[in-house]
Amino acid sequence: MLDARILAERRDEVAESCRRRRMRVDLDAAIGAYEQLAKLRGALDETNRLRNEHQKSAQKKMEPAEREAHTAEGRRLKDGVAAREAELAAAELALRSAMTGIPNFVHPDVPEGGEDDSRELRRFGEPTRFDFRPLDHLQLCERHDLVDFESGTRVAGAKFYYLKNEAVLLDLALQRLAIEMLRADGFELYVTPDLAKAEIVDHLGYNPRGAETQIYSVADSDLCLVGTAEITLGGLFQGAVLAEADLPRKLAGISHCFRTEAGSYGRESKGLYRVHQFTKVEMFAVTRPEDSPAMHEHLLGIEERYFQALEVPYRVLDIAAGDLGAPAYRKFDIEAWMVGRGESGGWGEVTSASNCTDYQARRLAARFRRGGAKPSGSITAKPSGSKTAKPSGSKGGKNEFVHMLNGTAVAVSRALVALLENHQRADGSIAIPKALQSYCGFDRIG
Repeated sequence: MLDARILAERRDEVAESCRRRRMRVDLDAAIGAYEQLAKLRGALDETNRLRNEHQKSAQKKMEPAEREAHTAEGRRLKDGVAAREAELAAAELALRSAMTGIPNFVHPDVPEGGEDDSRELRRFGEPTRFDFRPLDHLQLCERHDLVDFESGTRVAGAKFYYLKNEAVLLDLALQRLAIEMLRADGFELYVTPDLAKAEIVDHLGYNPRGAETQIYSVADSDLCLVGTAEITLGGLFQGAVLAEADLPRKLAGISHCFRTEAGSYGRESKGLYRVHQFTKVEMFAVTRPEDSPAMHEHLLGIEERYFQALEVPYRVLDIAAGDLGAPAYRKFDIEAWMVGRGESGGWGEVTSASNCTDYQARRLAARFRRGGAKPSGSITAKPSGSKTAKPSGSKGGKNEFVHMLNGTAVAVSRALVALLENHQRADGSIAIPKALQSYCGFDRIG
């Protein structure tokens, strides 16, 4: 979330960000909630001051009647403190609720408009052309017995599937290629939980409940199935105080991803392109504020190198303001060429890379301290409700919120669509790019 203290002084900037995102937000209600909270904090401080003075006065000698009156006044002041604390807790919840609906700022270079207004920055290759009638990935999967959608629907429901035969090895090969690239780049490797507490899901900017959610909730629990390892990797830093020398932190997480994909139907969402479950290798980075723009470009560069290794044509988009999620300050998408989209092929999103600045970190209370501390290489989180402690050996300044970024190394289901459709051959076979061959053990299917 944004810093509530800046709402009034930067109201016009926040309002402009909401306008560009095409979001209606009651900023005045949020500002009013913050002012009410500040007022209640002042009242609580004053009540505590009076109680402390009253307690000190108990040391003097008093007549019995005076002592009884003094005791009664002490009870009244104690009850007053409790009442003020209850009012303050309610006001804090009201402010958090008001702030949750306010999105991040928008980078000044982000294009105006909605889903169709993103700016194309560059391309790698050109749309694949064939001297034969190409098949879409559904037809290719049926021909080579790679995916079983019928059984997936019967066992788990629509938009679930079984990978089979060479597709299983390709799934693992696509993950391994990503992991090897990221390990060589200095990323810490994780296999993350597929579940997270609703609180963590909310802190990362995803709505874990309600009609508009894309998140599956687990009945009779406070757990949700994650839609991305961004949630579980980001959750590692809840309450953390990092040494400046430990930054940046670059994490790579393998997880299954679950999304309701409510309302996602039609030709362009068919097959593996939009499904309820898939495997993904996610990148997550934590930086100093001044380093996040360069890290954003770095994550995008890794995504581009990955799809260049797959020999798949793609284009890079600077996503328009109206199509940004609430946490994203700026987002770059890679869209790969897919033969089965539209009548003669089209572009389909395969990766995203977002700079969320301190929006998620503020919710997670994830900070760093400048200067002084030696690198620890660990994530030290404070217990819930405790005060933030300095990193060991720190002589630096006050704690600052880190910046958090995320990017898709590979979402396997969509990478498979692009891979199968672009590398099909006239004889019906599917060629495997050289970069994958050592991981899957074959150079073609069929």
